[in-house]
Amino acid sequence: MVNENYEPSENDELVLESLKQGRSEGKPWGRANRVWISQETGLEKGNAEYSLRSLYDAGWIRKPARGLYEFVEDPRED
Repeated sequence: MVNENYEPSENDELVLESLKQGRSEGKPWGRANRVWISQETGLEKGNAEYSLRSLYDAGWIRKPARGLYEFVEDPRED
């Protein structure tokens, strides 16, 4: 269940943006590992992991496999 009251941090927003890349162009999007997210966002490993954990706890992303993260929903979008 998605926590609609969760307010993403600045780093969380960077992670969400990286997961949403390619969506409007019809390219593959929505799945990534922590290393790719760190590279895309410029966040250090610990900061990327913290944001991924926060977004996971809020239900905005999920972990379909070990080390893989998948965008679920951003309740702020229509």
